[in-house]
Amino acid sequence: MDSKTHVPPVGCRIKFWGVRGSIPTPGPGTVLYGGNTSCVEVRADGQIIILDAGTGIRALGLALAAEFKKEPMDLTVLISHTHWDHIQGFPFFMPAYNPENKLRILGYEGARVGLAATLAGQMESPYFPIALQEMPGNIVIEELKDLNFPIGKVKANAWFMNHPGIAVGFRLFTSGGSIAYVPDNEPFGRQGVSHAEGAEVPPFAMDRKLIEFIHGADVLIIDAQYDEAEYNAHVGWGHGCVSDVVGLALEAGVKHLFLFHHDPGHDDEFISDMVDRARELALSKGSALEIDAAREGEEIFLAGEPELKK
Repeated sequence: MDSKTHVPPVGCRIKFWGVRGSIPTPGPGTVLYGGNTSCVEVRADGQIIILDAGTGIRALGLALAAEFKKEPMDLTVLISHTHWDHIQGFPFFMPAYNPENKLRILGYEGARVGLAATLAGQMESPYFPIALQEMPGNIVIEELKDLNFPIGKVKANAWFMNHPGIAVGFRLFTSGGSIAYVPDNEPFGRQGVSHAEGAEVPPFAMDRKLIEFIHGADVLIIDAQYDEAEYNAHVGWGHGCVSDVVGLALEAGVKHLFLFHHDPGHDDEFISDMVDRARELALSKGSALEIDAAREGEEIFLAGEPELKK
């Protein structure tokens, strides 16, 4: 038996294991939405795909080990970028310590060397007792060269985001529906953006590329770290404003928007208020867009079109 026996033949299951940005925030004020950093599990079409390896991946690894027991796992991890909140859970990912398991880690722009060096760096002896090369799992780190690539029967796309360093978002097309994962991104709409040659580019033209990338997604998981006042004090930091994110979702015609990458300074009450404001904004535009804040432990099921379930 392998991972495929743990994934329904059609349909898709999404589960949030980490939804916070920047740094983990445990405590009584974050119990509802959770304090672990970015990690989302997607099971579809025989594949188990993990989006980022923030601290949420630790609990995911423990759950997988309990589920699979002695069965081998075949897992794919997509790394959006190598900021700490997206990789810091990897040293605690239990499946990486089992030599029976296969683990592919995929990323862009020098990932084969750069990503490996970054993952290894956080596990060097001053910081961690076990080196990356000592992990007994069958770990393969690959640099993606194309923006479109397959993961088994799942069609995966990527697009570069507006965030410091090299950062991408991912779009997964499954038999159950499509998921757009945009964990760190600042819309260009309020910034003056220039070509390398120095010619001005209308900001909306850059955002139009993102709208095309997420267009029609059944689920959009996107960076909405700031409210309006906070964003005005953090322009250029590489994170989204909730009002801008709602506008993007409406333009793109997505079905279900999940606010993601919650600020470490936001407690449950603050995030709930952000959701309320986002819903009010959508309604003011005449839209019934479904809007929620991503919450640790929450599961979403996509059944797909009826003909796909036959």
